[in-house]
Amino acid sequence: MNDPRETIDLHDAGAMRALAHPMRLRILGLLRVEGPSTVGALAERTGEAPGSASYHVATLAKHGFVVEAPELARDKRERWWRAAHLITSWRTEEFLGDPEAHAASDAMRRVVLDSYHRELLEAIDAEADLEPEWVAASDSSDGAARLTIDEFRELNAELDAVREKWWGVGREPRPGTRAVRWMTHTFPRPER
Repeated sequence: MNDPRETIDLHDAGAMRALAHPMRLRILGLLRVEGPSTVGALAERTGEAPGSASYHVATLAKHGFVVEAPELARDKRERWWRAAHLITSWRTEEFLGDPEAHAASDAMRRVVLDSYHRELLEAIDAEADLEPEWVAASDSSDGAARLTIDEFRELNAELDAVREKWWGVGREPRPGTRAVRWMTHTFPRPER
């Protein structure tokens, strides 16, 4: 299991609303995957105006998603930022009785899913420039089964174990490696 200091557990509607913005989610992702950065470099990588990027970084900092990395600054004017955690976690069922928190959770999850969709489309666009073996090793699939609640929990536990295994193996760059992304979604389908 992940080190608890590597995970931020969301329980606050304000923090969820902060992440319910595509640019803040993208900035946080860049800091988590590519490492610490200045606002100027983040603005360049995202195409965002520096003032706007600064506002988004400040919002992420206010909610504990990013922290300053002063040891990287070359002088007192330069400010570096890093992700405070590697993983964001929340339990949607916690918010079912709180309309404000549920709405914030819903908005955040929709932005996350939109970002997954964009990322998958970018991966399709990039295939023409990849070596054939990397394209052949890729997979996109789905499935459905009729499960009891205990079986559904078991499925999710097994998927979590697979994610944890490969997260541990591939955290640091090594010769011959390339960044590989996985996305899994499990959910009950409404009965019709």
